[in-house]
Amino acid sequence: MAKVVDSPEVLQRFEQQLVLVEIIVRQLARTLGGSMELDDLRSFGREGLLEAARRFEPERGVPFKAYANFRVRGAVIDGVRATGRLPRRVHARLHALQAANLYSAGKAEDAQLEPAPGSALAQAHQALADHLAAMATAMATGLLSETVRGEEGELTSVAPDESPEEALSKAQLLQLVTQAIGELPDQEATLVRRHYLGGERFDHVAEELGLSKSWASRLHSRAMERLTKRLRAHAA
Repeated sequence: MAKVVDSPEVLQRFEQQLVLVEIIVRQLARTLGGSMELDDLRSFGREGLLEAARRFEPERGVPFKAYANFRVRGAVIDGVRATGRLPRRVHARLHALQAANLYSAGKAEDAQLEPAPGSALAQAHQALADHLAAMATAMATGLLSETVRGEEGELTSVAPDESPEEALSKAQLLQLVTQAIGELPDQEATLVRRHYLGGERFDHVAEELGLSKSWASRLHSRAMERLTKRLRAHAA
């Protein structure tokens, strides 16, 4: 296979944001609690940064640092999870972080990460609140799907290390999330259901559905926003 020769612009983006890799790696290392070597995390992060530098499209209007943040964080999380060497609870926390990162990355793909210029302050605050709420929904869905999954990958209401009260709470939340997913548009519902409830890799599901990773990421973000509204309605 021919070696990829990157342009000076790509290399410049990569070199200028290497410090971002270090910041993200140290943040995630605290979550992992020493389960992985820092050098391994840096390697995952640098691969993600280089891929971000290659795929970056300035015309979208999203700053490269913001775009790279999601790509680097996602690459480190994917790399760690692929090793399969993590305790179950740490693995679940990483899946929650990955879900939140995927949501924000989808918003960046849509170039909707920042309020439009001239937006009223109240509108900007509401946009931020909605963004954080959807991130929380993504994290909860990711955490839920990992903590209720049995040894063979089947969904179960009870984990071996939780109390009956915790098990009941998770079972009720799982039922609510499953119902809300069923109310999504077909393509979004399939993507979310197979990834979170079926345990399939997001990129694999996207490929089988004939979706580019970019478009699948956008659909995921929209699905999380719809889920947030439906969960709020159910809670009201």
